[in-house]
Amino acid sequence: MSVQHAYDTSARPDTRSAIRELLLARGALTATEIGRELGLTAAGVRRHLDNLVEVGEVEPAHTRPAGTRGRPAKAFQVTASGRSTAKHGYDHLAVEALTALRRIGGSEAVIDFARERVRSVIGHIRPAEGPHDVERAASDIASALSEAGYASSVEEVGTGLQVCQHHCPVWNVASRFPELCEAEQEVVSEIVGTHVQRLATIAGGNCACTTNIPTGTVSAEFLAATIPAPAGAPAPAPTAERTVR
Repeated sequence: MSVQHAYDTSARPDTRSAIRELLLARGALTATEIGRELGLTAAGVRRHLDNLVEVGEVEPAHTRPAGTRGRPAKAFQVTASGRSTAKHGYDHLAVEALTALRRIGGSEAVIDFARERVRSVIGHIRPAEGPHDVERAASDIASALSEAGYASSVEEVGTGLQVCQHHCPVWNVASRFPELCEAEQEVVSEIVGTHVQRLATIAGGNCACTTNIPTGTVSAEFLAATIPAPAGAPAPAPTAERTVR
């Protein structure tokens, strides 16, 4: 079973960067060792290593026995060029900071931070005023996310909308702290006024973050807040959903 580190995860969307960062942190490793750490096959790792060698970011280091029998295993290390193109350690610093926050304030402190962070990005968006306004709210969310570096778009799918984020500036940190993704889903739901479903995340190893927003149903709480009920009418049950036609 591989050990998770701040610099690696089997869910990385950019495997070559993951390999380069692992070599930076651990020194020379064989394809088998890299595969074990990142959850990849040795054959798959070798293909990526061949590419990294070709562009000059990785080079063969030295050979050492792979075991008691068989041919020596070839190890690889990062070149000076590879180090110059590697990302800075801000992700690692963020992981350390959130780890300390959790240790000092508990999980609730991390959740509160995650909510504050996502609200700083999309919290200014005017909430949907009803089912007819959900598309506008979703479009505003996508625009705000794009301005923050998430490369987002909105598409019509089935009976709803789907917000797609083709990039995530904090995916590496979110892979260690899913509270960041959960808080984003929570705030999006608040803005559009209905339950939303997260279908995929970059932090989870997918090529994009996708969030489904149904446009045919809205929550009873949302209806109660936006459509005045007749005098004397009982409040709707908290878990009920009503279809808007």
